[in-house]
Amino acid sequence: MSGTKPGRPLLRQEVVEGIKRHILEERLRPGDPLPPEPALCEALGASRSSVREAVKILDALDIVEVRHGHGTYVGRLSLSALVESLAFRGLLSPDDDFQVLADLVDVRELFERGMADRIVSLLHEDQLDQLDALVTTMRETGARDGHGFVEADRAFHELLVAPLGNELIGQLSMAFWDVYTIVAPHLDGFTQADEMETIAAHQNIVDAARADDIAGFMKALGEHYAPVRRRISEARARDAARG
Repeated sequence: MSGTKPGRPLLRQEVVEGIKRHILEERLRPGDPLPPEPALCEALGASRSSVREAVKILDALDIVEVRHGHGTYVGRLSLSALVESLAFRGLLSPDDDFQVLADLVDVRELFERGMADRIVSLLHEDQLDQLDALVTTMRETGARDGHGFVEADRAFHELLVAPLGNELIGQLSMAFWDVYTIVAPHLDGFTQADEMETIAAHQNIVDAARADDIAGFMKALGEHYAPVRRRISEARARDAARG
């Protein structure tokens, strides 16, 4: 690990960059251990308090993971910080809620539409059966049941992009899904008809994929996002009427 000139106290951000540089130079992977705190202090020429502050920052970003009593490890490198930032933006600025939600819906649909042909061609029978089972769970639990419906919906979209074998696409897809579920409750008016339309769209997605029907798959994706787009439009109209 590259050190710095002795005697010059390091700024916190420099220590952060030093730890990140060490991870890159040593080609560490998620789950690999970092040197113990004294070794980091010596290698970086930094104080114990500076190293601890830097580790806290990197832990919040999921770049490192602190396992109390065991040490510090390379983190999962997930997009949890992005989820927190986008969700907070939507919750902090109520006037922007509708735009945040509209943007998220656009991005989610863009991901799935843009790779529709690859998704359909790569989904194998076992995965299609799993998608069918998740739709059944959504149908049996219903949105008003809450947890079961939401978890099945999340698992459905996670499995839908899994055949692509692209970890970044999978993480981004789930990150945007997670942000949406945090901010979406601020929308009113999810009716039983919306629920049935959403479940039917999920089933149509599976049926189209099973039939290798790209056009049908794309149509079903549009049907899937139609209820939430309608709710966003209605919410905007109500807000404008109150204003």
